[in-house]
Amino acid sequence: MKKIILASNSPRRSELLRGLDVEFTIDTGNSFVESIDASVEAHQIPVMMSVGKSHGFHRDLKEDELLITADTVVIVDDPDKKVLGKPHSREDAVEMLRALSGRTHEVVTAVTIRDAHKEETFSDSTFVTFEQLTDDEIRYYLDKYKPYDKAGAYGVQEWIGYVAISKLEGSFYNVMGFPVHRVYKELRKFN
Repeated sequence: MKKIILASNSPRRSELLRGLDVEFTIDTGNSFVESIDASVEAHQIPVMMSVGKSHGFHRDLKEDELLITADTVVIVDDPDKKVLGKPHSREDAVEMLRALSGRTHEVVTAVTIRDAHKEETFSDSTFVTFEQLTDDEIRYYLDKYKPYDKAGAYGVQEWIGYVAISKLEGSFYNVMGFPVHRVYKELRKFN
């Protein structure tokens, strides 16, 4: 197997990749600037970001190396498709959680796997339904868990997932930011 490089600062992605029992290193050196034109269709945003992160990697890949990049967004119909990335502030996080409260949203994660000769990008979607949240619950969650590094300002594996998520259609791990079932399947193609 090739030497796997995970180009992500996310502790959740590291944890999930570790769960596949593969050895990997983390290298986040990157020149990619995360910005997307407003005209880009919502489902294409994580794909473009994942590919951009892959090609923005700070060096060429060696023959025996495999690079993995990923990006996750939350999509809410509000009434148009509104894309939620990571919150920029506490106020931003409050507004995101209010937008998710009492409704269903879609979590889309795109993953790019690339070696020196081949590249595969795929995405996975999960639909998540939240119970109605009070402002006190939102404040409690933000104060205690500080989910500012998470798309949509929440972690499915944290307190808010226990108390607010009433329905989940698709991969739980995709909501954490890494659809490991798909990653495993794609990694096997690179052997």
